Amino acid sequence: MEQELIRQMLEKKGFIDEPVSPDLKLIEEINRLKKEKNAVILSHYYVDGELQDIADFVGDSLGLSQEAAKTEADIIVFVGVHFMAETAKIINPSKKVILPDLKAGCSLADSAPAEKFAEFKAKYPDHQVISYINCTADLKTMTDVVCTSANAIKIVESFPKDAKLIFAPDKNLGNYINSQTGREMVLWDGACMVHEKYSVEKIIELMDQHPDAEFIAHPECEKPVLLLAKYIGSTTALLRYIEKSEAKKFIVATESGILHQMKKACPDKVFIPAPSVDSTCGCNDCSYMKLNNLQKLYICLKHELPEITLSDEVIEKAKVPILRMLEISK
Repeated sequence: MEQELIRQMLEKKGFIDEPVSPDLKLIEEINRLKKEKNAVILSHYYVDGELQDIADFVGDSLGLSQEAAKTEADIIVFVGVHFMAETAKIINPSKKVILPDLKAGCSLADSAPAEKFAEFKAKYPDHQVISYINCTADLKTMTDVVCTSANAIKIVESFPKDAKLIFAPDKNLGNYINSQTGREMVLWDGACMVHEKYSVEKIIELMDQHPDAEFIAHPECEKPVLLLAKYIGSTTALLRYIEKSEAKKFIVATESGILHQMKKACPDKVFIPAPSVDSTCGCNDCSYMKLNNLQKLYICLKHELPEITLSDEVIEKAKVPILRMLEISK
């Protein structure tokens, strides 16, 4: 009976919604369960700070993929979004991979349905495919090599200059790579809802208000935003940049979760989230990432659900371009 109720909750809500005593010390219980079950917690930079602090490893998509590839844990708890947990399962099919909320998706991955991309790819039969890791497992099965924002240029440059390439699903990252490499990759028309909402006008106003601040941005942002940036890089690259820069103030155009790590790394520096077009809070959050919380993480570990499952065929096909990325990224 209990298992049937759990199944119904997962189908309806994407997570197990059960009452938790307000007296329960969630962090202590999560750490206890993690040890008891030989689990590892991987958290992305974009989830809330308390979830980053409890993780065994915090990173961007590349770092998390590398950690997932080498873990000896029996259970991988992915505190992030669905495509990330899928990637961990593809790399480690024998491991149990769980995600606190199955509905923690990704607007960028959703922008490239596999069946539509297959039709698009068929128009360019002589092209190879580079897919940004922010895509579904099904799209990865149609890919020659996967990339992340941290290694995208390196991955593209691993192909001969005359190679005909399709880049999917992020047109903004693809445009940025084309501008940096001189390539003319064919781009799928997809974008991240967080990174395409920044307001150039509001950013310029903010830069005028803080002339001593450096503006830094993620390459998923649109070109007009990137043209304003002092530095462009992946979340990990942005974090490294602020640590080395002599500037004491930064305006940051990427999901605001990274500010937690920036403040920990440089407590003497000031970090201002770049505003979006419709922002009332002065920040740009990913609603999917924010579906993760401590209570869901605890219940997820307790029941070892929701679990990520993929067919053997999808795992076999999708694993090839991911392993190729990891090899090139060494």
